Amino acid sequence: MSSDLQLFALAPDGLRPLAVETGTGTVHDLLERMPGGVYSALRTFGHERFLWLEEHLARTERSMAGLGWPKPLDRARLCAGLDAAVRAYPLADARVRFDVLPVVHSVQGTSADMFLALSPFVPVPEKLIREGVALDFAPHLRRAQPLIKTTDFVRERKPLPLGAQGCYEHALVDDGDRLLECSSSNLAFFCGDELLTAGDGVLEGITLMVLLHLASRLGLRIRRERLRRAELASVDECFLSSSARGVVPVVRVGEQRIGSGQPGERTQRLTAAYYEYAEREARRAV
Repeated sequence: MSSDLQLFALAPDGLRPLAVETGTGTVHDLLERMPGGVYSALRTFGHERFLWLEEHLARTERSMAGLGWPKPLDRARLCAGLDAAVRAYPLADARVRFDVLPVVHSVQGTSADMFLALSPFVPVPEKLIREGVALDFAPHLRRAQPLIKTTDFVRERKPLPLGAQGCYEHALVDDGDRLLECSSSNLAFFCGDELLTAGDGVLEGITLMVLLHLASRLGLRIRRERLRRAELASVDECFLSSSARGVVPVVRVGEQRIGSGQPGERTQRLTAAYYEYAEREARRAV
């Protein structure tokens, strides 16, 4: 097994390491060939701690229930596996994804209904945090069941490039040309001291939950409403959020420059609060 790309089956008797193909890059690549299921992706803090893991587990349970699965999530087995895997991981921090399948699946002679992947945690480049990123639109892409985090959607979004400063992600819109979320993150806007994010029709992002919790403490007003694409010109600041990348400032959406075209003070303040909170509140899986 590669030392920094790791794949496991979460068998009833514990973690079973699986061979990793040469050239595999991320946790999503490691689990690409698995059957359809539900998943959650996150990162570690301080090598072996997770932020709001309980919410990741609860969202997974809601996804399973939304698909009509009769079985419960085996939290004890999953948490024990997560803890063992990240504690033994050779690098400082890991990017982590766990998949839960509706039925038992056999991989390399090992049968399980949960699988776990780890790859190196790579922070967003400082240049992108300092200067911000641009988004394009993907009007053809939309989650069929927004509240259910399925592995099928990972495959649907795969053709869209990720990570370049000039096109970091793609924004999704509804039939009324109102912004929903991005292809692998949530999307939020500052209009003055008001923090605006879509209230429905989007995935429940755990990092966004944390940010909204912190925003209230910082005295920011929160409004859950879909922003019309034509209203982007009135936005002061914008950012996207995900558990693997934290907060990334957005300075352009499509052809529309956001605010001054530079990351704003409110986004920077909320970002600082997020990492301070994560350092303080992240906990081991068990």
